[in-house]
Amino acid sequence: MSYIEKYDRTSPKSIEEYAKKLIGYTFEDIIELNKKDSKELNKGEIKENTSLYYGNRSRKGGLGNLLEEIYFGYNANSISEPDFPEAGVELKVTPFEKKKNGSFKAGERLVLGMISYDKEIEDNLYDSHIWNKCKLLLLIYYLRDKRIKDNLLYTIRYATLFQPTEADLKIIEQDYKIIVDKIKAGKAHELSESDTMYLGACTKGSTAEKSLVKQYYNTNVKAKKRAFCYKNTYMTFILNNYIIPNKNTYEENVEPIIRDVDDLKNCSFDEYIKSKINKNIGKTDEELCLLFDREYNNNKAQWIDLSYRMLGIKSNKAEEFIKANIVVKAVRIEENGNMVESSSLPTICFKELVKQEWEDSDLFKYFETTKFLFVVYKKQGEHYVLKGCKLWNMPYEDLNVDLYQGWKNIRDTVEKGTELEKKETKNGIIIKNNLPNKNANRIIHIRPHTSKTFYKFEDGEIFGKGTYVNGDELPDGRWMTKQSFWINNSYIISQLQDIINQ
Repeated sequence: MSYIEKYDRTSPKSIEEYAKKLIGYTFEDIIELNKKDSKELNKGEIKENTSLYYGNRSRKGGLGNLLEEIYFGYNANSISEPDFPEAGVELKVTPFEKKKNGSFKAGERLVLGMISYDKEIEDNLYDSHIWNKCKLLLLIYYLRDKRIKDNLLYTIRYATLFQPTEADLKIIEQDYKIIVDKIKAGKAHELSESDTMYLGACTKGSTAEKSLVKQYYNTNVKAKKRAFCYKNTYMTFILNNYIIPNKNTYEENVEPIIRDVDDLKNCSFDEYIKSKINKNIGKTDEELCLLFDREYNNNKAQWIDLSYRMLGIKSNKAEEFIKANIVVKAVRIEENGNMVESSSLPTICFKELVKQEWEDSDLFKYFETTKFLFVVYKKQGEHYVLKGCKLWNMPYEDLNVDLYQGWKNIRDTVEKGTELEKKETKNGIIIKNNLPNKNANRIIHIRPHTSKTFYKFEDGEIFGKGTYVNGDELPDGRWMTKQSFWINNSYIISQLQDIINQ
């Protein structure tokens, strides 16, 4: 590594080439090389205790500041122009992680810049300060391994310039408008990452009262500090389809719903999705199977498969759904108005649940970042008839009032000590517990996530037909059958009444 090479601050390509020389080095390596060549480099004053200064885990952005000041030779700042203003390039140093299955994910959202609540906000993305700052990004990725306690020992793996594709930009532009419209309506306090697709409005700072600020458009209600960001799922897609394969474009090996960017020139993504599905409203499942060349067999996968086929895709792994974290659910309504199936959420780890605060909880993060595409079918005689679809995310009040209370009641019960009681029935012995039942909350309830029961009592007795894989350890060391949160059917129906009744 020729550490004293210069780069042209006016040339994005020169900056990128200089950044690529970092690949394979740890952050500690950069500090050591800087100490060695500091007189020749003349890149500013070397701070005493450099490793402690930049490597402090409680210091947000320390690794990025290290590269800014030690390697690129400019002082870290929070000004509204790009880090390399002459080239229009903004530097972002960001982690990625290797999952247990060997695949990779973005370590976090990519924060672009703060949303200002103390003045008017620009209506158009391309007139905004955030676009001026972040239209061309230099992404430097390091592999974060949480088993390594010293984050200066993380290795830099990738460095590349990045701009969203034209199709992505159309959706990002729509996302920006959704965020701005909510702010201008005086509802900045109701912003949620699930409002949008790729560009999010993420919280910044603590969740305490001190993080609340006045709104320019609504002085009566304070809102949490937020920043524009590219969502974690969007950045994970970019990582796996553009950064790691070292491609100039990431469009060639994925299955997009939007195949021509012109499809989004006169309508939103939401409207486009609705148009694809709703043109089939009134058709029976049998007619849809014939239309889309699928066997009509009434198996459980039939209705979700038809939903994908109407969108022109094979599965939920469509490009836009991966980037935006959209979950497709086929909802079947019986003639009496009830739902056929319940909707389960990821399994619960009780020992983690009791450690979590609401806004750091798995359940909050799930609904804060997930959108759903509900495709609704209603039973009429022998068949289910397509009623329509809705792209939906949980409303602010539901998320932060009703859902929170349901989660808190369950967490508090587990924290105090879940009661497990053997009870004799005509079908044999069952284990009763005191976890809140379905009627305790209008949005969620908790129940088993496996058909095989498994319990281990404080005296070591094991009960049930399952094994440890079917159970989860309670905070006090006992085990009970693995549980998960479930969305109440009645709540989903209440959110889809406009579709069901049309």
